[in-house]
Amino acid sequence: MTDHGADLLVRAAAVHTLVPGQPPQRAVAVRGDRIVALSADPQGLDDLVSRRTKVLELPGATVLPSFDDTHTHLIFAGLSAHDVPVHKTRTIPEFLELIRQRAAVTPAGEWIRTTTNWQELNLAERRMPTAAELDQATDRHPVLVKRGGHNDVVNSYALRLAGITEDTPVPPGGVIGRDDQGRLNGRLIDSAIGLVERLVPRADQAQRVDGLRLASSQYAARGIGTVRDCAVSLDDYTVLSAAHRDNALSTRVRALIAAFGLSGPALEELLDAMEDFRYNADPWLQVWGLKFGLDGGLEAGATEDPYACDHAYSGSLLWEPEALVEAVTAVVRRGWRVGTHAYGDRAVRVLLDVYEQVLAENPGLPANSLVMEHGGLAGPKQQDRAVALGIPVTIQQPLLHDTAEVEREYWGPERVAALFPARGWIDRGGLVAAGSDFPVGQFGAMRSVWGMTTRQTVIGVQGIEHAVSYDEAVALHTTQAARLVGEDHLRGTLTPGRLADLTVWERDPATCFGEVLRDLNPIHTIVGGRLVR
Repeated sequence: MTDHGADLLVRAAAVHTLVPGQPPQRAVAVRGDRIVALSADPQGLDDLVSRRTKVLELPGATVLPSFDDTHTHLIFAGLSAHDVPVHKTRTIPEFLELIRQRAAVTPAGEWIRTTTNWQELNLAERRMPTAAELDQATDRHPVLVKRGGHNDVVNSYALRLAGITEDTPVPPGGVIGRDDQGRLNGRLIDSAIGLVERLVPRADQAQRVDGLRLASSQYAARGIGTVRDCAVSLDDYTVLSAAHRDNALSTRVRALIAAFGLSGPALEELLDAMEDFRYNADPWLQVWGLKFGLDGGLEAGATEDPYACDHAYSGSLLWEPEALVEAVTAVVRRGWRVGTHAYGDRAVRVLLDVYEQVLAENPGLPANSLVMEHGGLAGPKQQDRAVALGIPVTIQQPLLHDTAEVEREYWGPERVAALFPARGWIDRGGLVAAGSDFPVGQFGAMRSVWGMTTRQTVIGVQGIEHAVSYDEAVALHTTQAARLVGEDHLRGTLTPGRLADLTVWERDPATCFGEVLRDLNPIHTIVGGRLVR
């Protein structure tokens, strides 16, 4: 026995450290929040066992580092934790019935919100509900139906509250939906969603902290130990801080503060407000940088060629390039990093122009200061250019899986097959890391690995030439993800002195295929030596 032993000892069939060339180990010991030792002998660390050591004796299990979700929205997941769970429905009547049930127990005049992680093509009717249908569920409450981060549908009550009429000007970069007769149908896209969402009261802090408790535990249950949340307001960060103080977070959080559309004095004001976060080195919760958005999502990604569904439309750019150069420059000169949403190939081209100019005007920026979020339709020449500039990219295979049918209607099958070309990024030596883009894609460590190795989607395999190997897919969530975040000296591999972020699997994921791999979840997730699953 020793007073300087381990707090936790895991014995397993294989501990894959992901250190190049190192064979699997059989035991890993943890003290505090760090790994202190590994051994190829399952009993090789027994001298570290004391009365206070928790021992996980799992002779058939496999241990891997915990996974990063490098582009997700924990804040959205937390907000949705108490919302109407419409993602469980398969028809519009079922959808409306859940809203009707919530309305029956909600005081008149209070807002009703839905969860966001659903797709209309998964409904039998293969469309979104309309304002008139939402009115059938309740005309006594304003209703906000969200689908992902770019689309809302609201009822007539909410339209009235927002003052939206058939004469309301459409905000630049947005859409106010109409039916075939030109009447408002309740749909709002991109910048138009702010017309209504500004009116929705925030949940109180206690409820929001509880939402983060539930949501982060769901991420951990699927093998995710760190999330890079790509749309966090200053108010959201205050709630994250409260959740951390209450030990309510089951994952580490790297927050990107949302700066959508901000420039000039408004951006400088945001940067001033972020000064208090600059030197926070808390390993659980940190601000990674700022987030800009250059184009729209599934329905408005900026493409070089017109959409398949509308040959007069090729998506929307939300910034003039010169203005975005100025905004990004303002951020990097204050010492922060930038992640910019660029989905269509035209947006990717413009973003690379912007980043190239920022790099030329600001020599010596730290590595990975400028990140491309999504790079959905980045072609070979754009990949080469990004790699030459040292621009990393985050990709989201679960987003492709869940939305392939929607995107095929907008863009056509060729462009859907070309989305998220992981194989090309890796072969060109690019720094690419993986995530989910929840609430559009489903988060989950092995769900993402399965998708990247098979290119399977809701409409079958798309772009198999872009598939990667199992080991490569795991790396995009571990070693490569830690590099992109700037924490590869702390996380991503299992070595003494690094943070004790582990996942324990009942069977070796490398031996699982098809739906078995897709649905595989860890039996334990350990973050900083803490058993969170």
